Amino acid sequence: MPEAILGISAYYHDSAAALIMDGAIVAAAHEERFTRKKHDASFPTNAAAYCLAEAGLSLRDLEAVAFYDKPFLKFERLLETYHGYAPSGMVSFLSAMPVWIKEKLFMSRMLFQEFAKLGPGKPRVLFPEHHLSHAASAFFPSPFEEAAILTIDGVGEWTTTAIGHGKGKDITFLRELDFPHSLGLLYSAFTYFCGFKVNSGEYKLMGLAPYGNPDGERVREYVSIILDNLVDLRPDGSLLLNMEHFGFATGLRMCNEASWERLFGLPKRASESELTQDYMDLALAIQQVTEEGVLRLARTARELTGSRNLVMAGGVSLNCVANGKLLREGIFDGVWIQPASGDAGGALGAALTAWHVWKGAERTPAGRDAMAGSYLGPEFSFPDVRRVAARHHAPYTHFADYDALCEKVCGLLAGGDVVGWFQGRMEYGPRALGNRTILGDPRNPEMQKKLNLKIKYREGFRPFAPSVMEEAIGDYFEIDRPSPYMLLVAPVREEHRKPLPEGYNELGMWDRLYVPRSEVPAITHVDFSARIQSVNKDVNPRYWRLLDTFRRTQGCPVLVNTSFNVRGEPIVCTPEDAYRCFMRTEMDHLVIGDCLFSKAGQPPLPDDADWMTEYELD
Repeated sequence: MPEAILGISAYYHDSAAALIMDGAIVAAAHEERFTRKKHDASFPTNAAAYCLAEAGLSLRDLEAVAFYDKPFLKFERLLETYHGYAPSGMVSFLSAMPVWIKEKLFMSRMLFQEFAKLGPGKPRVLFPEHHLSHAASAFFPSPFEEAAILTIDGVGEWTTTAIGHGKGKDITFLRELDFPHSLGLLYSAFTYFCGFKVNSGEYKLMGLAPYGNPDGERVREYVSIILDNLVDLRPDGSLLLNMEHFGFATGLRMCNEASWERLFGLPKRASESELTQDYMDLALAIQQVTEEGVLRLARTARELTGSRNLVMAGGVSLNCVANGKLLREGIFDGVWIQPASGDAGGALGAALTAWHVWKGAERTPAGRDAMAGSYLGPEFSFPDVRRVAARHHAPYTHFADYDALCEKVCGLLAGGDVVGWFQGRMEYGPRALGNRTILGDPRNPEMQKKLNLKIKYREGFRPFAPSVMEEAIGDYFEIDRPSPYMLLVAPVREEHRKPLPEGYNELGMWDRLYVPRSEVPAITHVDFSARIQSVNKDVNPRYWRLLDTFRRTQGCPVLVNTSFNVRGEPIVCTPEDAYRCFMRTEMDHLVIGDCLFSKAGQPPLPDDADWMTEYELD
C-alpha cells in the first residue's frame, strides 16, 4: 500500500490540508471553502476529511501527520519579544498567554482531539519549521533538479525571510532574517495604514499602487521617508525595521499611527473611506520599496547558491508585480512560484518535508510542475448538479456536445454577458484558475465596472486578470514563458495599446480607470500591466477549449477571469455554492459541468436563514 502523509496548517489564518502518497500530491484544499468563513483559521476538519476521502483512506492508513510549524519555537519568540519590550505590550501579553498556556503549548493533544473527528487512529505527528514548510512547498513540486529557494512572509516561528538551496531531497538554509525585521510585516503595516485589512488586503494595496504617479515628487518623497525612517534596507536584501514606528511586536496595531502621521502628513485612512491621491502615491512607494527588497534578496540567493533557477513561497511571493519585475531583471533563467504561497501552502510543504526529510525519500523530478495546475480540490458529477437544480426548481440546458456549449458561452460573452464557470477540481491557493471562475469579454470597455460593482460588489479600482491560451501569451503580453498560476504581472504588448489622453496622470482615479488603454481594456491595468494566467491544453483541456473557441469565433484568445465569489466570501466549492452566488448577483449565466443556467426564468432563492451567508467586509 502506498505510504500516505497528511499535511496540516491551522490556527493562524487560511488553514488547509494536503495529502501526498509516495511523494505524489493527491489532494489539497482550504478549510474556508467548506465552512464558507473567509480565511478560516480553525483546524481543517473538512479539508482533511476531503483529502482522505479523495484517496480512499482513513486516519489509520496514514504514515504521519505533519503540522506546518513548531509551536514551542513560536511560543519562545512571543515570550522573548514581550520580555524585550516590557512593560510595553502588557495588555496584549495578558490576552495571548492564557490561550497559549491552556491550548497551543499542548498542540499534540489539541491535534489528537481534532483527529478524533476524522475517525479512529493515532498517527505520528511531526512539526517541521514554518519556513522549511514554505521552502519544501516551493522546491519539491518545482520542475528543477536544483534551485535557489527564497521564502518571504510576515513571520513563522522566528524567521521572516530565508534563502536556501534545494538539491535532490535536501534543502539547506544559507541565510535567515528574524523577527521583528520583516518585509512582509512592513508591507502589512502599510496595508493597515491605507485602510485595508491585514492578511487579506495586501493584494488591494498592490492593486492600488499603479494609481500612484510614478513621475511625481510625492512618490519619491514617500520612498525617502520609508528608507530614512522606517526601514534600513541593506544591499543583500536584509533589513532592519525602526521599531519605534511599529506596534505589531507587542501590540494590537501594526504601526504607531501618530508617528506615521507626522512622517507622511497623513492620518491612517478609515476603512471604506475615499481613496485620495496621497494614499495611491503611498501605495506605490511601498510597492517600489518591496520590489527593491525582493530583487536584492534574489541577487543574494543567486550569489550564495550559484543556481540558475529560483523557487519562491511565503505570503510576499503572492506579490505578482514584484515577481514580474524579478523575472524581467533576468537574475535567474528559471523561476517557479508555489501557487499556494501563503500559510495554506504550508500544509503541502509540511507533508513534503515529512516525505523527503523525515522519511529520506529520494526526489526524482520529471522536469515538470508537479502541482497539476493546482487543481487539487473536490470535483462534482452531473447527478450533483441535477440535485441542486431539483432543490431550487431551477431550469437548465444540458449540452451533450461540449463544443456546442463552448460556442454558446462564447456567444454570450461576446454579447456582453457575465458567465459563472464551474468545472472539475477546485483550485488550491488563493487564485481561481479556470475551474471556479467568473468570465467576461476582455474587449468590452464596460466589463471591469460591471464585474466590480454588479457581480463582485467590491472596490471599483480593482483590476481583473486575463486567462490566455498558453500558445498566445507572447502575442498579447511582454513575457517569454507561461504563467499558469496568475503570479506574474507583465505589460500588454505595445501593438495592442491605445494612446492615453493628454494630461492623463492628472486625472482623478475614476477618470483614469475607465479610459480604454488597450484592445483588451477589461484586463489592462492603469499602468498597462496585466496579471496573467496562461492555460495549457494538457493541464486544463476544457478551459483551453473554451479559450480556443473564443479565439476561433471572436478572434481573441483571452478572457477575463476573476474568482467565483463575491466580496467577503471564499471562492465557491460546491454546485450549491455556485448557484447561490449566481442568484445573489447580477451574473447573467452559470455553467456547471455541461449544464447552462440562465438568470431569466430562475425562481428566486428562498429567504432561508439556515444557509444565508453573512459577508464580512475586508
